[in-house]
Amino acid sequence: MPVIAVIPARFASTRLPGKPLLRETGKYLIEHVYDRVRLCKNIDRCIIATDDLRIADAARSFDAEVAMTRPDHASGTDRIAEVIRAMSGRDDDVVVNIQGDEPEIEPLDLDRLVVRLRNSPDAVTATLAAPFASDADPRDPNCVKVVTNARSLALYFSRSLIPYPRDADARATWLLHLGVYAYRRAFLLSIASLPQSRLEQIEKLEQLRVLENGYAMAVEVVERAVPGVDTPDDYARFADRWRSMERSKPPPP
Repeated sequence: MPVIAVIPARFASTRLPGKPLLRETGKYLIEHVYDRVRLCKNIDRCIIATDDLRIADAARSFDAEVAMTRPDHASGTDRIAEVIRAMSGRDDDVVVNIQGDEPEIEPLDLDRLVVRLRNSPDAVTATLAAPFASDADPRDPNCVKVVTNARSLALYFSRSLIPYPRDADARATWLLHLGVYAYRRAFLLSIASLPQSRLEQIEKLEQLRVLENGYAMAVEVVERAVPGVDTPDDYARFADRWRSMERSKPPPP
């Protein structure tokens, strides 16, 4: 049963236009993500899906497989579904959706995600979450929270603080949702064809379409979240970390 990772990439970005092609480190941002995915032991194939020829040309320059898609997709999930629909496969094949702005994503976390879906016969998709870092604010609506049941299946995702500690002395451990998913192929193709759900429209969270339509989503909790790149400052900090890491490497023999 092959596992295919797809990285959806578009040029337009409200806060950081042309984000996939940023190259202060000597590598494209999308190339950093691709390189991390290629380190995974449980992913057999990685495809960059885009509607932009500039991104496609950049991806081919570092020998990535590219799939050109329509420009009118509302989400990365829809773009991935177009790619997978054009390929042959079995209903239970696993497809991993990885955001193109996560250049420090942990390959071991992606491997754990694949294993979690394979070991969860009652779930049609799986995602990652992590405890909030000590300096992060769970009340931030840009940080999506998830709550799970006793079997670590998602109960709800929200930009609000969930669970909400009504009593002052209540203790809660909030989980930060990480925007990476593994799908069973048949489910991916079916969910992409469904209209936006009511809760999805309210919270602007497409994962709520899964829950609102009655499907089970497994949640694999990993040790920590890695920083993504949403703004110019995010990218500058990533570039600084990358250069520092490169300088610390021992010289070749």
